[in-house]
Amino acid sequence: MTARAAIVVTGTELLGGRVSDRNGPWLAERLSQLGVDLAHVTIVGDRAADMLAALEWCAVSGIELVVTSGGLGPTADDLTAAVVGTFCGREMVLDAELEERIAEILRPLRSRWPDLSEETIRASNRKQAIVPAGAVVLDPVGTAPGLVVPPADGQQGPTVVVLPGPPRELQPLWSAATQTDAFARAVAGRRVYEQQMLRLYGLPESQIAETLRAAQASGVDLGLLEVTTCMRRAEIEVVSRYEVEHADVYEAFATVVRERHPDTLYSEDGTSVDDHVATLLLARKLTVAAAESCTGGLVAARLTDRPGASVYVLGGIVAYSNEVKEAVAGVPHATLVEFGAVSAETALALADGARERLGADLAVGVTGIAGPGGGTAEKPVGLVWVAVSSRDGARIVRQARMPGGRADIRERTTTLALHLLRRLLLGESDPLGGVQESPDRDARD
Repeated sequence: MTARAAIVVTGTELLGGRVSDRNGPWLAERLSQLGVDLAHVTIVGDRAADMLAALEWCAVSGIELVVTSGGLGPTADDLTAAVVGTFCGREMVLDAELEERIAEILRPLRSRWPDLSEETIRASNRKQAIVPAGAVVLDPVGTAPGLVVPPADGQQGPTVVVLPGPPRELQPLWSAATQTDAFARAVAGRRVYEQQMLRLYGLPESQIAETLRAAQASGVDLGLLEVTTCMRRAEIEVVSRYEVEHADVYEAFATVVRERHPDTLYSEDGTSVDDHVATLLLARKLTVAAAESCTGGLVAARLTDRPGASVYVLGGIVAYSNEVKEAVAGVPHATLVEFGAVSAETALALADGARERLGADLAVGVTGIAGPGGGTAEKPVGLVWVAVSSRDGARIVRQARMPGGRADIRERTTTLALHLLRRLLLGESDPLGGVQESPDRDARD
């Protein structure tokens, strides 16, 4: 029986949807890497009773480790430390040494806000230095310390790791928490797992479901693997988690996927298409540019997302109006008149124009109708054309019908652009024939 954990994320702003939770997924991944079985993720508002109820529910569910996020600030609604103290049966005490460390962190505020009184600073300082007696205190990155709080002597229940809400503070404090003896005792029953990810592009999720059935029928014991599939950014991620002694079972499963999907399986180590494109551009010392209409710069944004992208990305053109398509991206007026802004010819002209005008080796051109308005019977919402071209004359152009709302269409189109660029870099022909319906029409996000 492996160690089981739960995550309790606090914050009324998260519960109400005004802010998206980034800590829960990040912590879930870290726990998985440690071989700890994550059983639950809960979001609660800044109410002491709700936080305590969530912790008590974890206790009766047999959880050995709870990780909380948020509620450690200086204001009245920051209640997590006190609630955890109550839950673990520990008295709240002032840690004088911690108070001085926080005071030192706050000292620059006096020069930035000279009207802020010493007493105001001290009051905030003191609240964050009141911690459960016997807790392991983790040095703050901001002003809030982290805590590892075991249950009091004679009391049963999980150990609670208490972390601040800002990710830039939470992440280093999580690393510190995992090095403590209290943490090690809480997860003593953990097992060693491996996790692998296969990425595919160009097929519906239903085909992966069929592949899982085929693997099982061929004798692969999928019961020894924890396989999850997810459609993300129009790609399929197949994540397998397994105990190290079952690596041969995973390899047998991966072999079935390779054999059934040779043209759509593009990554066996979890690396993204963005990684592949960046690696290929760097290795071949090539440069790239983009001219985009409906994606409004999203292709350029993903190309420049990695540090050092200035080595291979020369620039981008957001050519939304026809006037800009002509004057800046170099699309011939006659092309727009004869074929329209949403066409194979315009997509190719955008790619060629960006490449020539920005002096790149390769370029991407994107045009389409992202909606929700602007579609016609001939050119409905979701219709996009993406083209890639190179200095040596190689070109690929693809039509697709993207499902979903405006944001979905733009994101999926951006992913298609990167995959076509990858194929061009590899010198591959387009196995789908250049013009096709989007492969993910039945995708579920």
